[in-house]
Amino acid sequence: MSKIKITQIKSGIDRSERQKLTLQALGLKKLNSSKEVEVTPQILGMVEKVSHLVKVEQIAE
Repeated sequence: MSKIKITQIKSGIDRSERQKLTLQALGLKKLNSSKEVEVTPQILGMVEKVSHLVKVEQIAE
């Protein structure tokens, strides 16, 4: 499967609890933190919900 790199570019402060928990579920704890994850429908759904807070990059294999 392909992988993507998710980087948090905006703060979770003043966001809904659901968005904060989504960031936490993606493994993003601080501003500018990054995580490499496998592309699954569940991950893509979470990224879509917080797309305004994160930057997504495709990782070439």
